[in-house]
Formats: sequence, structure tokens, C-alpha cells
Amino acid sequence: MVDAESFIEEATEEIAETVGDAHAIIALSGGVDSSVAAALAYRAIGDQLTPVYVDTGLMRKGETDGIRETFDYMDSLRVVEAQERFLGALEGVVDPEEKRKVIGGQFIREFEREAKDTDADYLVQGTIYPDRIESEGNIKSHHNVGGLPDVVDFEGIVEPVRDLYKDEVREVARELGLESVVSERMPFPGPGLAVRVVGEVTREKVEVAREACHVVEEELEEYDPWQAFAAVVGKGTGVKGDNRVHGWIVAVRSVESRDGMTARAQELSWETLQRIQSRITGQNDNVARVVYDVTHKPPATIEYE
Repeated sequence: MVDAESFIEEATEEIAETVGDAHAIIALSGGVDSSVAAALAYRAIGDQLTPVYVDTGLMRKGETDGIRETFDYMDSLRVVEAQERFLGALEGVVDPEEKRKVIGGQFIREFEREAKDTDADYLVQGTIYPDRIESEGNIKSHHNVGGLPDVVDFEGIVEPVRDLYKDEVREVARELGLESVVSERMPFPGPGLAVRVVGEVTREKVEVAREACHVVEEELEEYDPWQAFAAVVGKGTGVKGDNRVHGWIVAVRSVESRDGMTARAQELSWETLQRIQSRITGQNDNVARVVYDVTHKPPATIEYE
């Protein structure tokens, strides 16, 4: 386990030494990894840092408003409305790896644009050790590692938590005094809801996934999962009222894990599962059925794509 106090001291010194008198932007998503990276960088270089949150249209319900509220102490916070650009770039893309590379490339282009506006030479990211392992091992490309384009217009990319596992990042977050809504938050994939939509990403499927994920997070809070979410995995027939429908199939997933490298599907009560399916199908006329994923990691990954 990391010595959080010593790590913070060493990380801030490293950031300050790397960036020097230059300016940097931090890719802020609201998750614990990027939030810790932002807090470390802010300690290290202060007003030389500009936090940038990109609203891709693939984020959790209420995420953008939450970002503004949580990080209002950083006066230079910039919120980029990029929904149209991301969804447009993903149009017609069905391969999971290609999705991640498209998103990674689009993220970098957004950050390059913001860097020019703020005269920033460095990009700070919340990449953690499992991200690097999975990308280097060809398990999946992470938008901030294997999903990066070959040419990046930055003098350097700074990754202060690159050698930490998720539980160690949480320890650092607590030591930094970050609110529990950040330090204890369950993981959310960098590519967002795009990897919780199997196949082509459309506005309709993203909205179904967003609302279903919100239901799952609310209903499973008492189970304290490592990660819990819903994914749109295809279409199937169902009955709504007196009508036959061909609607979306939503898969619910909830797992226990220490570091995300392996995971076990949680055992949920029948009453909980019924409550979840009732809310998801009741709130969306286009959802035909809800299923629960009982597969561990391995052989499955935690996310669907």
C-alpha cells in the first residue's frame, strides 16, 4: 500500500520540476483518478494549471453540473461542450477497439485546442497502473494510453498517479482531503457510455444507458460494489401494454474487486433485481428486457467493450 503522505510530496515535486515555468492543462473527468491528478497538479503549480472538463455527451447523468460544483475552487475551470463532435466522430463505428481509438484521438484534439487558448505546453492525465497494463497487454486500449494518436501536440504528458492501483489512488484522495463523493466514487470508463453500448453509438442508446446506469447506481448503493452499471447490449422482443415491441436489452453488472484486474460478480437479492428491472423498463418504453450478468473477470472484462 502506498504511503499517501510521502507520495503527495514526491508527486508534487515531480510535477513542479517537469512543468517548470510553463503552463499545463489537466484532463478532468470527475472520477477519482483525474481528480487526484488535478489536486496534485494544483498544489504543485497553482495558477499555471487550467482544469479542462470535456462534456463528450457520453457522461453520467448530471456529471457536468457535478463537475462545476465540486471544482468551483479552481477559478480557471473550463467546461467544453463537445457532444456533437464526439457523437459525430463515432457515427458508424462498431468495433470496440476502434471506438476507443476514435474517442482517444478526439480527446487529444480537444485538449490541444484548449492548450492553444491557454498557452499550455503540458497535459496532465489521471492514468493509473491498471490502465497501462491493460493497454500494453492488448486487453483493451485506454483512451489516455493505447487510444492516443501517434502525433500529440504537447511538449510532455504528465501522469502523476501512473504507478498506483485504484485503492491506492483513493488513499491519496483521502490524504488530500478530497470529498468522499470523489474519493469513494466507483470507477467510470474514460470513453464513457460508449463502452456501455454494444455496437454503434447512437443518441438513443446512449440515453438509455445513461438513465439505466443512474437507476443501477442508486439501487445498488447499499451493496457497496466496486463497480455497478447498465449496458445496452442489443434488441429483443417484449410486450408493453397490449403491444408487441422490439426494444433494447439492458444488461446490469455489479462486481466486487480490489484493483479492477480481477473481479467477482456480486450476488444480489431477487427483490433488488426485480426493483431494478421494474424501474428501467418502466422509465423507458424502448427497453424490452433487463438481464443480470453473473460472469466474473476473467473470463469477462468488467465493462462490455
